[in-house]
Amino acid sequence: MSFEVFEKLEAKVQQAVDTITLLQMEIEELKEKNRSLSQEIQNATSSNESLAHENEQLKQEQQGWQERLRALLGKMEDVQ
Repeated sequence: MSFEVFEKLEAKVQQAVDTITLLQMEIEELKEKNRSLSQEIQNATSSNESLAHENEQLKQEQQGWQERLRALLGKMEDVQ
């Protein structure tokens, strides 16, 4: 009878070891996914900053063109 108890205990221990092994594999997969997502966030943040800078430059350029256009229109009004 004690042999049966030992076999059941051994099966439970083996099941626990298998579960721990699977969980460790899952943890490693999640860590890798986390690293990948962190890199994607970093890339997206960098891209966002770059686009914001480009947007600001374009706004300044647009403002410059608008000022030049206003100046030209003002000269045309003076001629008329």
